[in-house]
Amino acid sequence: MELKLLNEQGQAASNVNAPDTIFGRDYNEALIHQIVVAYHANARSGNRKQKDREEVKHTTKKPWRQKGTGRARAGMSSSPLWRGGGRIFPNSPEENFTHKVNKKMYRAGVCSILSQLAREDRLSIVEDFVVDAPKTKLLSQKLKGMGLESVLVITDNPGENLVLASRNLPHVLVCQPHQADPVSLVFYKKVLITKAALAKIEEMLA
Repeated sequence: MELKLLNEQGQAASNVNAPDTIFGRDYNEALIHQIVVAYHANARSGNRKQKDREEVKHTTKKPWRQKGTGRARAGMSSSPLWRGGGRIFPNSPEENFTHKVNKKMYRAGVCSILSQLAREDRLSIVEDFVVDAPKTKLLSQKLKGMGLESVLVITDNPGENLVLASRNLPHVLVCQPHQADPVSLVFYKKVLITKAALAKIEEMLA
């Protein structure tokens, strides 16, 4: 598999050979959907809490007598049928939302995403990606000169300047190879990978 090597102007200068086992796989939509859903589910904190009929503030006095009123029978105002009553099956903070995904499946899913990005011409390689100062304007101008708006930059050693310059750009994310998650790979329109990061990715997904 050959990937485009971009220059500072965003033009294809040459090609870089990449292994077909990572960048030449078939598109597996079901597997990609599974790992993306699992990533979102595993990120949930599970801190929501609802009260059952024992925990809501209420009186134990019977609202009205059992017979003779024409109304339905009622025992106390904490009933789940009443407004302000307790929930029947309340959500608890101990609820577990995690999805288990095997390492082999996760790697196969990431490889499938990378392969599809390469086929759609959304993935490119750069020699290096740095900025001279921690200025958002410098990075914005650099990306604009390369014709990039929404981009995920994967670099082996992101300098402090690049990290600070990218924080205020809503459609730009800078990360290391081990931080590249399936959701980010799918979300951003373009993915830039430095040569050093490409070697790391090949080592991780081999």
